[in-house]
Amino acid sequence: MWKLKIAEGGPWLSSGNNHVGRETWEFDQNDAGSSEERDAVDAARAEFQKNRFRTRHSSDVLARMQLAKKNNFSLDQQKPNDEATVDINVATVSEALRRALGYFSAIQAHDGHWPGDFPGPLFTTATMIIVLYVTESLGTTLSSEHRKEICRYLYNRQNIDGGWGLHAEGESSMLSSALNYTALRLLGEGADDGPDMSMPKARKWIHDHGGATMIPILGKVWLSVLGVFEWSGVNPMPPELFLLPSFVPIQPGRLWSHFRMAFIPMSYLYGKKFVGPITKLVLSLREELHIHPYKKINWKQARKLCAKEDAYHPHTWLQECLSDCLYSFGEPFLACWPVSYMRRRALRQIADFLKYEDDISRYICIGAAQKALSMLCCWSEDPNSDAFKRHLARVADFLWLSEDGMKVRVCAGQSWDVAFAVQAILASNVAEEFGTTLRKAHHFIKASQIVDNPSGDFARKYRHISKGGWAFQVADQGWQVSDCTAEALKALLLLSKFPSDIVGDQMETCRFHDAVNVLLSLQNPNGGYGTWELARTYPWMENLNMTEIYADIMVEHQYVECTSSVIQALALFRQKYPGHREDEIEQCIRRATEFIEKLQNEDGSWFGSWGICFTYGTWFAIEGLSAVGQCYNNSTYIRKGCQFLLSKQLRNGGWGESHLSSTTKAYTNLDGEKSHIVNTAWAMLALMKAGQAERDPSPLHEAARLIMSMQLGNGDFPQEEMIGSFLKNGPLCYMAYRNIFPIWALGEYHRLVLCSG
Repeated sequence: MWKLKIAEGGPWLSSGNNHVGRETWEFDQNDAGSSEERDAVDAARAEFQKNRFRTRHSSDVLARMQLAKKNNFSLDQQKPNDEATVDINVATVSEALRRALGYFSAIQAHDGHWPGDFPGPLFTTATMIIVLYVTESLGTTLSSEHRKEICRYLYNRQNIDGGWGLHAEGESSMLSSALNYTALRLLGEGADDGPDMSMPKARKWIHDHGGATMIPILGKVWLSVLGVFEWSGVNPMPPELFLLPSFVPIQPGRLWSHFRMAFIPMSYLYGKKFVGPITKLVLSLREELHIHPYKKINWKQARKLCAKEDAYHPHTWLQECLSDCLYSFGEPFLACWPVSYMRRRALRQIADFLKYEDDISRYICIGAAQKALSMLCCWSEDPNSDAFKRHLARVADFLWLSEDGMKVRVCAGQSWDVAFAVQAILASNVAEEFGTTLRKAHHFIKASQIVDNPSGDFARKYRHISKGGWAFQVADQGWQVSDCTAEALKALLLLSKFPSDIVGDQMETCRFHDAVNVLLSLQNPNGGYGTWELARTYPWMENLNMTEIYADIMVEHQYVECTSSVIQALALFRQKYPGHREDEIEQCIRRATEFIEKLQNEDGSWFGSWGICFTYGTWFAIEGLSAVGQCYNNSTYIRKGCQFLLSKQLRNGGWGESHLSSTTKAYTNLDGEKSHIVNTAWAMLALMKAGQAERDPSPLHEAARLIMSMQLGNGDFPQEEMIGSFLKNGPLCYMAYRNIFPIWALGEYHRLVLCSG
């Protein structure tokens, strides 16, 4: 039976905090579990498979079953309440909160965080499978049970037309279809295997849409590595760019961190023209994936091809011209002696750079896509190195099992979820009844703070200070994030207002100061905040975006959400420590406030880049502006924001925004005017912060009634559509949001609406 392991280490692993937050799945062949457990797992899998085209996301049943069992809680699923029977009053809301918090506490891990899936791009799993196959590590890293569950996942995620989307709710794309078909073949599936002829259907979709030569450049790189595409069919990614001085805008070290940590290893692989072993299966895939005989494909022409289904951000004419010049003149010139020494030097420097990044992130890397690339580069340097063994040991950190099967998560969000969860619990009138939950979460946040800067001369390695910050996931990964740091700091400051016998001892003052140092250091000249670092290059660099599937990927842009989180955290901090860096904090908050004001759209909304979408951005903006004393009566920004939100409320009392809002940059409702419980909670929180209860509480009553009507009998809430976002075209699914934000909204509703009325 599969077992979820929390905060456990193993061979070739190191940790600075005893692996706090680490989540891995292990198959125990000696423990088959009880018949009831096996039946429950089988039922969850069958239910998901049957309804997978209607309910696109799993509910994390397997993990939550195990966590609840350890906490002696029954997870019996019950249908939501009938909305017409929900009575809204102090007693019923308090009872709903107790049930919600009882359930939420039951699925908390012993180290204080809430384990969960983090679904995102559907091609991430395939890239890891390709690396393991090329490095001849597939059989030793993934057991037969692993491979069976990964196949289950890939088949479950296949669309009716035979292809796979960029994400679970997306129309089929060449990138995911070609890579996932390839992954299934590498996992041992035959060309004609799969339920309901899945493999032939997938191959037909690929062929009907032009074959694998139509795959975007990210896919071209991965297929070239495998040997089913030619590097001559890939637009140049010269590693020599890494030799440029740091002041040159196109120096890769100046790119946005996530893209930088993908582009640099890709340029290394391109520079070496790395190709894995050409096996019989690889030769077969050359015929299966392409519509023309492999040896007759025009690779020079293929490098410019991209399926229309994938071309969200087509290449600009400038990019095409540069690529043509590099392809026709640059590459031949760089291959000539004595200039060719530059490539050898660039490859050596990149290998050293990647080794540094691997070491300081303890081989977790910034994300799954980047880890797969770095791991492959590491193997190409020395297949028998200790570094590669450490890479393999961290593959398990990215594997997640649920009723839909096993996938490679793009990352996890342990610290992020806990920071929000604490604020949600503290907003409720029954928070003190859940002291054990708060103490564990408090311990997790303290244990997850990054306590050191990257080693050595980290600025020369294009890294920012991290001491005092928090990562999105675990401290061992080491990548500080502005809003993760701010939200963790907020949670700690709020916890410090509660008695230590309930929530535990507060963090040392010097560590609060360290967190503020990180936040102040991350503010950009325009007053706004990005995610991981300061902006290092210019917005016009987006004209060189090579990905085709994503937008705004080249530059560390600034966001309303990150900026608002920092404003809120610093406003709370200066209440507790009024004399610490007072002038700097005041100036920072003022400039950040002006940045948020400038971002407001004509209709009163703010665009949210990390959640769906205008609802999310508007909630953050109102929270940030409110933290500096703005309110409905004195701020036109807040008034317009409230009017926007109220104009989007649905007839059932809720809000339901589609991920298409992010893609099209225009507010789009879910199909059928469907509401979404998390969107509804965000809108409620924004309106309540802006004093809607004093003006007209009826929209809040309607929204609260809807949320309570959706609560399940065990206190849980249903999993719905994707609610996170990145790079305009990459929806994400935050599993804990369905619990955190209804709790938060109902808690504030109880306090601000029912008890103040």
